[in-house]
Amino acid sequence: MTTRHPVVLPGEDAVAARFGFASAFRAGGTVYVSGVIGRSADGRVPDAEADEYTAIFERLAVVLDAAGSSLADVVDLVSYHVDLHGSLPAFLAAKAAAMPGATPAWTAIGCSALAAPGARIELRATAVVESPDTPPS
Repeated sequence: MTTRHPVVLPGEDAVAARFGFASAFRAGGTVYVSGVIGRSADGRVPDAEADEYTAIFERLAVVLDAAGSSLADVVDLVSYHVDLHGSLPAFLAAKAAAMPGATPAWTAIGCSALAAPGARIELRATAVVESPDTPPS
């Protein structure tokens, strides 16, 4: 039987309970990451677009680590952009810096707004880990 583990980051229990979701869910060797927003240390969306994109990959790495995975394990990435065409150059630069040499399947979707006010991008990811029976940390 496949082991299944919701992953809720420390300090996010109330948000998870309120909205009924986990930061990620690990089923066997597959990690499904919920939508991630790039925020600065104070919890705000950075004013600078490049800073938001750097922060979103840092946040994705934290969620993946909590699930026993990493950016190197990502096999599928979905990005939601408020300004799809205008944001691609800065997003691609941040992606290349955070995931050098990585070529996951990737879908970019344009949208009119995201759940976090002021956010320009949200990411979802799926990762596959080598040890499917090792529980997340």
